[in-house]
Amino acid sequence: MSTPFPDDAAPVPPPGCPAHGRVTEPIGPGGLRRLYGPEAEADPAGLYEKLRAEHGDVAPVLLHGDQPAWLILGHAANITAMRTPSLFSRDSRLWSAFRNDEVPPDSPLLPVVAWQPICVFADGEEHRRLRNALLDGLNGFDRRGIRRHVRRFTTDLVQVVGPTGRAELITQFAEHLPMLVMTKLLGMPDEYGPQLVDAARDLMKGTETAIASNEYVVTSLRRTIAIKHDSPGDDLTSRLLAHPAELTDDEVMEHLRVVLLAANESTVNLIADSLKMVLTDPRFRAHLSGGQMTLGEALDQVLWDSPPMSLVAGRWATADTELGGQQIRAGDLLLLGLAAGNVDPVVRPDLATPLYGNRSHLSFGAGPHECPGQDIGRHVAEAGIDILLTLLPDVRLAVPEEELTWSSAWISRHLTALPVEFSAREIEPDPESVAEAARAKEERERTVRALEAAQRAAAAPEPAPAVTVPAQRRSWWDAFTGLFRR
Repeated sequence: MSTPFPDDAAPVPPPGCPAHGRVTEPIGPGGLRRLYGPEAEADPAGLYEKLRAEHGDVAPVLLHGDQPAWLILGHAANITAMRTPSLFSRDSRLWSAFRNDEVPPDSPLLPVVAWQPICVFADGEEHRRLRNALLDGLNGFDRRGIRRHVRRFTTDLVQVVGPTGRAELITQFAEHLPMLVMTKLLGMPDEYGPQLVDAARDLMKGTETAIASNEYVVTSLRRTIAIKHDSPGDDLTSRLLAHPAELTDDEVMEHLRVVLLAANESTVNLIADSLKMVLTDPRFRAHLSGGQMTLGEALDQVLWDSPPMSLVAGRWATADTELGGQQIRAGDLLLLGLAAGNVDPVVRPDLATPLYGNRSHLSFGAGPHECPGQDIGRHVAEAGIDILLTLLPDVRLAVPEEELTWSSAWISRHLTALPVEFSAREIEPDPESVAEAARAKEERERTVRALEAAQRAAAAPEPAPAVTVPAQRRSWWDAFTGLFRR
């Protein structure tokens, strides 16, 4: 069982703190459209289509701090960038803005684009060394074991709302389940799951506290690594530490960080959008209830229409080149437009046409950097929704669909709330949670007994040291005269 960090209290993640009162115009220097600000965040899909109409498959845009970048909008152009690392590298140290010292240390871009010693920012042989270690670690988890964790935490979450007959499935379910499961897979304490949810969401939003949130995540992971050095287990942290690739602690920490954040963000959004589709789209609701469509096929449609990550930053040009009719200069930053590429009219002339079982979407990337944890993410989402619908078979949307709203950041788009209602019921606790609670209670009692014993030992007076009285020595005269006294 995972235990809290022993040396001191867990660090407290900073609260989210978006910029207050700032007005960001949609058009910036040079007449370029900004990918941040109220207008961009209100309708990112609409912004992508404006850019596509103005520039075609690749469009010049501005990121936070008005850093210039290229947003790839075309499906084929995205595939080209993903599969050609010789021209479009993952090494962010190539970025001309870094080389020219144009990125301030408090930029909200840094947690996402700053170079780290991980496979995500490597190419060639170094990429293969690091990625193989990560793949070996992730492939050690079987679907049955993952489903056991998903069942336990889904049941725990539904238990809270079951008797009320109402729930808000984003804040009370989707935002918690992936991180709770990931803490188990990484070998982290259960207690850190809720805190990491807040820090991860703040980091991915790119708020003013993104840097502090990133530090919280890093500190939590470093403490986990220190524990696993002494007490390894059947978890990703221990597997990376023991892998023949001989990763350093920094390399292990950075890989755990990217797995934790990427898996959480993408799976939260996949669960939320899939639940929304199951509850609101008559095609899928009818298919699911009629047994004509599996939940896995519904997830495929969601991955086309609402990819968990809207874009990925990024790729960096290794030389002057051309892509999508645009002249790209060496050192330029390119953003993979996953959401825009998935609705490219060239590959989807009719967005209403179902895509059951079609997995040629861009949501998990392609090429050498294709998402290594996509199977785990899909399984957590699919199992979580399946178990939720089993526990609450009559769950239904509690508000009109048109009242649902989204919030967006430059990387992803989130369903704000999904209120539902169902027949109130008591949910039986999951056996794994009962066993875990018993183990936790036993460990707490053992810790208390050890502490009390230590306190008693410290308070007891020290016994007086044993004194050995030496035998008295007799003088030669006493010894001689004693012979006559017998």
